[in-house]
Amino acid sequence: MTDRIIVGTLGGAFGVTGEVRIKSYCADPAAIADYAPLTTEDGQAFPELVLTGQVKGGFTARIHGVTTKEQADDLRNVALYAERANLPNLPDDEYYYADLVGLTVLDTGNETLGTVKSVINHGAGDLLEILPTGLSETVLLPFTLANVPTVDLSTGRVIADPPEGIFADAQTA
Repeated sequence: MTDRIIVGTLGGAFGVTGEVRIKSYCADPAAIADYAPLTTEDGQAFPELVLTGQVKGGFTARIHGVTTKEQADDLRNVALYAERANLPNLPDDEYYYADLVGLTVLDTGNETLGTVKSVINHGAGDLLEILPTGLSETVLLPFTLANVPTVDLSTGRVIADPPEGIFADAQTA
């Protein structure tokens, strides 16, 4: 498990006074402001984030130290991370997607299918990007209860019941 969890992405400037657009990945999108200080991949820290409004797909906000449109635009597509300790404790049957990366994926017959490379969401639903054992091409598996009935963080594995042929197609590609 990682000590930092991605909680959102900056979308560049909103106006000319340094406000930014933010897309929140939090279950309660407005809670992103509660998890400060937020940091970027390269370690830049924002000790305070104040939501100032809503826009389609996210919020507008003021971030400590960002005062110009140019500074805000320089942050376009920058991921924001929060310390795991600042995030709420989850019930036993819930997890952060970052915790899935690296887990072994087994089918319902206990055969190894591969390893979770990432969790992707393009708006229509979540996908597990799985790197099949011995292959270089990944497989995208819709992350639904039907396709992924079990996630067991304590044993480091995911049980999958993928649609017929999804992994066979990867082997012939």
